[in-house]
Amino acid sequence: MSTSRKTLAIVLAAGQGTRMRSEKPKVLHQIGHLSMLGHVLKALSDASVDKTAVVIGHNADLVRTDIAANAPDVDVFEQTERLGTAHAVLAARKAIEAFDGDHILVLYGDTPLVTADTLQAISDGLEDGSDVVVTGFHTDEPGKYGRFIMDGERLMAIREAKDATESELAITFCNGGLKGFTREHCLSILDRIDRNNAQGEYYLTDAVEIANEIGLSVSAVPISETEVLGVNDRAQLARAADLFQQRRRMDAMVSGVTLEAPETVFFAYDTQLAIDVTVEPNVVFGPGVSVGSGSQIRAFSHLEGTRVETGAVIGPYARLRPGTVVHNGAKIGNFVETKKTTVERGAKINHLSYVGDARVGEAANIGAGTITCNYDGVSKYQTNIRAGAFIGSNSALVAPVTIGEGAFVGSGSVITDDVPDHALALGRGRQVVKQRWASAFRAKRKN
Repeated sequence: MSTSRKTLAIVLAAGQGTRMRSEKPKVLHQIGHLSMLGHVLKALSDASVDKTAVVIGHNADLVRTDIAANAPDVDVFEQTERLGTAHAVLAARKAIEAFDGDHILVLYGDTPLVTADTLQAISDGLEDGSDVVVTGFHTDEPGKYGRFIMDGERLMAIREAKDATESELAITFCNGGLKGFTREHCLSILDRIDRNNAQGEYYLTDAVEIANEIGLSVSAVPISETEVLGVNDRAQLARAADLFQQRRRMDAMVSGVTLEAPETVFFAYDTQLAIDVTVEPNVVFGPGVSVGSGSQIRAFSHLEGTRVETGAVIGPYARLRPGTVVHNGAKIGNFVETKKTTVERGAKINHLSYVGDARVGEAANIGAGTITCNYDGVSKYQTNIRAGAFIGSNSALVAPVTIGEGAFVGSGSVITDDVPDHALALGRGRQVVKQRWASAFRAKRKN
């Protein structure tokens, strides 16, 4: 946060999400190869929130594992009974009581599109003198959203749709869910919330009326509806994923990346593309990909766990698996698959090859149909192709094996032993030619 105030964030991630029709906790369903909860925790990290606590419930061990992978410094609390959102916040009471800062933010683990800017806006509202800040959005289809009951600029109450009157249901300024409290008043407000509603639950939304009743200042911060899009079923998950991809595509183009058909390019949450990268249609980025400036990712390629350096060309129809590093000016061509392979500067693997557990030296050339035979059914082995080597088409390099600097491997060879520098290696049967055999064969077939 761009403020001197210290902030604690509490993320509610205890919902079971039965409409997802899944054995996996709702907040662990992924968008851009990161769980929805992971997206929320990433936004908090981007906003430099000082301390975070997550309240979990259903399949707690699975959620703990995801948190440990994405944000190991987060405190975790378990809500053993599901008695409403205010009850869930109070499951983290110890974190609130121990916190020596100024602001408390409350977020939800199933709103993956929240941004650091919105969290900053909530904090700014508290900094400007409000004791409670609530995010809201304007919509022509308020549906089941809670409604904001306003008195000028002051937020008086949030009315859940189930409990709203006809006139209140006509309101189009709706509850975005995210809230901020001053540390001084947070627990005193939460402890006053009761269960006088249709569901018999402790509604966090009641905090607004309670704050007004005890003379505190409450304000509403308008934000985009997409920021607080909640995910409760697979259709909403797909909608959130689509919005995430739209956002990432726009960010890429604004930053200097050319997407020739933006709607066909799919990003992971951590994809990094430098300026002047060109991405052709139907490219998929898995997690852990960075692409250097001036590189070209051609159509129908899939990259995951890969670093591509400046001026490289990938594809079309290339698959780069985890552990691949492509250095400056190297080329990976059509129908080439790599895995745990370093391709040095200016090297070429242009056609129809599998190169795994290997190093391809500077300016080396790998002919079409080359395979590194890296697996014997038990263990993986390394292939080392040194600088300037030339591997003829349709060759099999049986690892562990080293092809020396500047060496040649004849087309169609099976190489099982190291090849010295600047040598020629042939590993194929000698050609035999039988004159007029074809004519005799055909004549015999006719008889």
